[in-house]
Amino acid sequence: MSDDAAQAAPDARDPDARATVRLRPKVEARPIRHGFPWVYGDELVTDRRTQALSPGTIARLEDADRRALATVTVNPRSKIIARVLDRDPDAVIDRAWIAGRIARALALRTQLFDAPFYRLVHAEADGLPGVIIDRFGAAAVIQPNAAWAEAMIDDLAAALAEVTGVTTIVKNGAGRARGLEGLPEETVVMRGSVEGPVPVPMNGATYMADILGGQKTGLFFDQRPNHAFAARLARGGARVLDVFSHVGGFGLAALAAGAGSALSVDGSAAALALAEQGAQAMGAADCFATRQGDAFAVMEALATEGAQFDLVICDPPAFAPSKQALQAGLRAYERVARLAAPLVAPGGYLGLCSCSHAADLTQFRNASARGIGRGGRRSQLLHTGFAGPDHPMLPQLAESGYLKALFFRLDG
Repeated sequence: MSDDAAQAAPDARDPDARATVRLRPKVEARPIRHGFPWVYGDELVTDRRTQALSPGTIARLEDADRRALATVTVNPRSKIIARVLDRDPDAVIDRAWIAGRIARALALRTQLFDAPFYRLVHAEADGLPGVIIDRFGAAAVIQPNAAWAEAMIDDLAAALAEVTGVTTIVKNGAGRARGLEGLPEETVVMRGSVEGPVPVPMNGATYMADILGGQKTGLFFDQRPNHAFAARLARGGARVLDVFSHVGGFGLAALAAGAGSALSVDGSAAALALAEQGAQAMGAADCFATRQGDAFAVMEALATEGAQFDLVICDPPAFAPSKQALQAGLRAYERVARLAAPLVAPGGYLGLCSCSHAADLTQFRNASARGIGRGGRRSQLLHTGFAGPDHPMLPQLAESGYLKALFFRLDG
């Protein structure tokens, strides 16, 4: 924990000693009152006193007329300078408060899922801004992507263990979000031990999650319902191509549902090795193959080879992680669709995914349709999917509804 973060923690526990920050004149307070969780740097009075606050400081937010609005966490180094923690301006932000939020999140997941493999906390949507917690049975991974969470990481871990009973807790301090908060990269085992990949049952398949060294927390739980829909299209012996496959997400689900074969394509040899372990664990190794390489180059090569599949899924990384990258990202999504479409057998299916919050559904759908057309194919849009219910959306925050999945049937 940094010295700055350590200085922030005491403010959480004493509302009377709390700093006060204030909206600028003419900045509308109504969005905050109605549930919007962020205050941007140009909306807050940033005098020397505010600028001197340590990242992660807990403060009282007031409107321009000095009326209290909420308890917030402040990071003068971030474009999101304040995040709402509690609508009560006098809330005590301590371990008990965190435990209450985690317990509420756990109650929802327990209602939704039969086994403890899910996203337990989805940041602002679960009332813990900037905090991601994914659960893998008796293990959990915390991503503290906001300065206040870094400052209170010990309380987060203790509350998590108390509420859920997990015995292994990993702090995954990597990723773009932490960089935007000015936080260093650090991944450590805080409790228990990690002996190797964790087997995760999902949609009848078995996935191997590397919770220490894998992408994000080791597995993408958000695609669970889209895996299930794709698997329905693969029943009856379908030939499946899973591009940008990571640890085998769509391909292994398809095999579990009765696909005849699945080919996983990814740039990461480590991810593909985990996919192979998953196929072995579920008894489908004979039907499963991998191909490492740049996804665009592999799709071009497969077309040259004359390969065709009954179901092709492309689930790339976020090509448009920000508004500045939007146009380049949309061109990349169009290119994915253009290269993938010729690989689909007549009457087969194409699934295209985007996890870019900057590209909305309409923009992504239009880019995908253009790409399919430029790939020489006609299509029907069958289904539009989103993240699973363990990734709830905060209605006031469009960024929390990032995942889109489009499923097309392609004619000759």
